[in-house]
Amino acid sequence: MSMAEAEFLIPRVKGPHTSRVFHGFDLPEFPTMHSAQAGLKAAGIGMAVNVVLAIIKIVTGIIGNCYALIADGIESATDIVSSMVVWTGLKVSSRPPDEDHPYGHGKAESIAGVAVALALLGAAVLIAVQSVREIITPHHAPAWYTLLVLVLVIVTKESLFRFVLRVGNELTSTAVTGDAWHHRSDAITSVAAFVGISIALIGGEGYECADDWAALLACAVILYNGSQILRTALGEIMDAAQPDAVIKEIRGIAAAEPGVVRIEKCHARKSGLGLLVEIHVEVDGEISVRQGHAIAHGVSDRLKGSRLSIQHVIVHIEPAGAGPV
Repeated sequence: MSMAEAEFLIPRVKGPHTSRVFHGFDLPEFPTMHSAQAGLKAAGIGMAVNVVLAIIKIVTGIIGNCYALIADGIESATDIVSSMVVWTGLKVSSRPPDEDHPYGHGKAESIAGVAVALALLGAAVLIAVQSVREIITPHHAPAWYTLLVLVLVIVTKESLFRFVLRVGNELTSTAVTGDAWHHRSDAITSVAAFVGISIALIGGEGYECADDWAALLACAVILYNGSQILRTALGEIMDAAQPDAVIKEIRGIAAAEPGVVRIEKCHARKSGLGLLVEIHVEVDGEISVRQGHAIAHGVSDRLKGSRLSIQHVIVHIEPAGAGPV
């Protein structure tokens, strides 16, 4: 094997993950079920909460003559579907590599992120259409007790948003983060409805549609967040490069391995809850293949033992000063 082309695929040596042999290579069991468990739990809690809130909002909206609350309840119902998509995406992405998917099933998480973002954008459009319809159509002011329901919804949804967002950030999961913003969008529309209903009740005749105007303005915030999540998820599916700060940190960790002369190339992409890294390491061209192999192991061990969630590493060993291969 040529030193200029020596290539190593080396498993994680730290943490709860195990490894197995696949076509002659020792592969890591991609995160899985262990690290994805928190995401599955968050999605499950979100589904349960949304079922209860959707029923409360729709029933109260019908009785209290609050069309904004009814629309909000329907939006909560769509959140149930998005949480199910996130749950399914995490389950699939946690499967280990197999014959058909040697790099694992991590892209399922990004696909779930796209679905959640599209659902978020769709919900914003539906709420906007409904708000315009209610502004055009005269109707009675909502009942005062709908404000009490909205306070309950705002507190519950904001708390759920913070919990799910924390889990999403810890897992670096686009799908879970998108699900969190679904909860925040619900809280935002509820705040808008609260302000609008208050204005309608205080202003009296002529202010009946104030809650609909408030809901319409809230849609702009939801559309922005949905577009940002969609952009991130699509980037992951297209194997977009990681931020410069991440690449710089990877290069720094690899360069600290004894025997490494220079880092020639470094590429990283996100798949599921972890990173896949390909790095070109220059070493003294006079050392043996065995020594180069040991250096490659050291580089991989350092990367997989770092704070970065690196699941898969390919190390190319090249003689120093040879230039790009």
